[in-house]
Parts: sequence; C-alpha cells; structure tokens
Amino acid sequence: MTRRTHVLLWTDSTAAYLEAIEVAGLSDRVAVETLSRKDKPSAEQMARTEALMAYAVPPGVLPAMPKLRWVQAMTAGVEGWLALPDLPGDLTLTCARGTHREAMPENIIGALLYVAKPYAEAVENQKQRKWVQRPAQPLTGKTLGILGLGAIGRDVARIAAALGLRVIGTRRRPEPVSDVAEVFPADRTPQVLAQSDFLLLLLPATPETDNFINAERLAMMKPSAWLLNFGRGHLIRDDDLIAAVKAKKIAGAVLDVYRQEPLPAEHPFWSTAGIIVLPHIGGPHPQRDSFVARLFVENLGRFLDGKPFREVVDRKAGY
Repeated sequence: MTRRTHVLLWTDSTAAYLEAIEVAGLSDRVAVETLSRKDKPSAEQMARTEALMAYAVPPGVLPAMPKLRWVQAMTAGVEGWLALPDLPGDLTLTCARGTHREAMPENIIGALLYVAKPYAEAVENQKQRKWVQRPAQPLTGKTLGILGLGAIGRDVARIAAALGLRVIGTRRRPEPVSDVAEVFPADRTPQVLAQSDFLLLLLPATPETDNFINAERLAMMKPSAWLLNFGRGHLIRDDDLIAAVKAKKIAGAVLDVYRQEPLPAEHPFWSTAGIIVLPHIGGPHPQRDSFVARLFVENLGRFLDGKPFREVVDRKAGY
C-alpha cells in the first residue's frame, strides 16, 4: 500500500481545495485533514503533518510539526509569516501571489474611474433633485504611475493603456514591461511621483517599504494627483497623508488597505475630506478559493513529485 502524505488544510472553507485535490488525481496520494481557523491542531495532527495550508499560524505551532516540509500561505502578503519568531529556516514557504489577478485590476480601474468621473456627486445631487453638470475628468492622456510592477501592476497597465493612460512605474528589476512607457528602478521613484496624475501603490510590506509614502515623497507629487493604495497599509505614514490632503498638496487618496483592519472608528481617515475609505475589497472575489485551490494543488503535485514549487517566498526580499 502506497504511503499517503499527510496534509492539513487549516481554513474554514475547504470544499474547493478538497475538490481540486480530487480532480487533480491526488486523492490516493494524500491523507487530508481539515481544521477551522479558530481551532488549534492536536498534538497528533502536528506530529504527522507534512504539508500545511493556512492563512496564518500563531507562534509555537510550526516548531511542533517535526515532519512539516512545506507551507502554502493563502495570501499574497507573507509579512505575518516572516515575522514569526520561530519560523523554521529550512521550511519551504509559498504564497498565493497571482490569485488576485482577476479581482484587483478591475477594482483598481474602478477606483480610477470613481475619482475621475462625477458619478458619486451626481448620486448625491439626485437625492436633492439638483441638476448640476460637471465635466468628467478624462483619463486619456493622463499618467498612471505604478510603484510595484508585479503581476497585478502589469494587468492594470494593460487595461489602463487601453483607456488611453500613459503608464510608468518602478520594478526591482527594471526591464521593459508591456504597455508601460517607462520602467524605473526603485531609486528613481521621485521621477514617477513627479509625473503621475494617479499614483498606484502595489509594493510589498518589507522593512524598506514601511512608511514609504511620507511627507517628503508626498511633496514630490502634483497638487492635482490622486494616491491609490491597494498594496499594504504599512506603505503610508497615515498622519503625513492626512496632512497632505488637508493642505491640498495632493488632490486626495483612495485607500483599500490599512495598518489595522477593520479600520478603527476613531481613525481620522474616516472623516478627512478627500480620503476615500474602501473596506479592503480590492482582492476578494466570490470564487477566490477556487483560484487559490488551483495554485495549491499544482504545488501539492510538485511537492509529491519532488519538483520545484511555484510562488516560493524569498525571505530576504520579504515576499
């Protein structure tokens, strides 16, 4: 009898993952256990688990899994995993990078259209039966700057270019990118800030990007520019952004991610005119479990066959 590899799915909705394992023909090669997020694995489960899929784990769990060789994080961002004080050095960690590629570009384009077109104003005027004509701001000919030209950034660039926007941005390795007029290394970020009518943040959360958008960099932007953050909440120094928007140093900001979520009711983002608070809706998708399941099952097959994984986390880079 073939020995089955023990896999633990530590998440609340497991149907898509169990189905994907079945469809991939891997059911006979794995022994799958499921666990809700509020529960903790038993000592027996921790002793036998060889592969783990989870959103996050508390300290003390991973070192108690002596057979664990691979973890599939269910999110693209892995700062929580890398912050674990006892993350084993020899453990392979893969992330869910790329599983937001359907939802997030659409939502980012939606945010662009929201700030450029007077639809929200028209809805408010309708409540008062007021006929107010205000020309919509054209996107054609404007410049979209993207800090972090990864998979999501490239998809946004493709759609934005079709809408007539000129796209520029930064990338760790600044080779040419389709639909992007200019690609700069990170140290030339000021040039992107100065040119952008809309600045999109898609950088990962690393020590180098913490508070990346601060008073100094906000001062490099056009007074008419909008800031859109769909990356990580830690990219922005909150007080500096609030001050810049209030002083009209930039036109405003659309925020989808925050240092603390849910955003506390007392946070000044809620009440600052010119700052639009979105409740982290950029990445979620009604079928996102299916997207993550495809990646997980592909990596599970590679794990079983001893082949290289997809979306391995570079611990030194932080993503």
